[in-house]
Amino acid sequence: MASSLNKVQIIGNLTRDPEIKQTTNGQSVCTVGVATNRTWKDQSGEKKEQVEYHTIVAWGKLAEICGQYLKKGQKAYFDGRLQTRDWEGPDGVKKYRTEIVAENMIMLGGRGGEGGGNSFGGDVDYSASAPSVSDDPSRASNSNDEIRIEDIPF
Repeated sequence: MASSLNKVQIIGNLTRDPEIKQTTNGQSVCTVGVATNRTWKDQSGEKKEQVEYHTIVAWGKLAEICGQYLKKGQKAYFDGRLQTRDWEGPDGVKKYRTEIVAENMIMLGGRGGEGGGNSFGGDVDYSASAPSVSDDPSRASNSNDEIRIEDIPF
């Protein structure tokens, strides 16, 4: 019996305010960018840093909560699964995007949606089920949203 696991957990800073939309059947979908940082010292002892940018997609009640409470610059925890979707661009070239489909979100950094702090006392945990992208083919038209360098809060 073969089994597999598709699970992602990240903590990072939101690179832009969440964008919430409604599908044609009335379901909420929220897209937000998150940056994660990795630091290390190279062989010479020099500090190095690498930033990765992730697209988070939340559905249903979780999407509504993300859209209402999250703000650019805030620190948040997300867990979910990786999903790659493809579409044909206006130039006829097939494009791909790998996203994290969120199943849970925890706001970090204090009460009232204040981000960037190290206090975990105000953490709020939200969970929701997320349908497959194939449940909403209209999402492919919104696939050209890219993170711009000016959207990054640091």
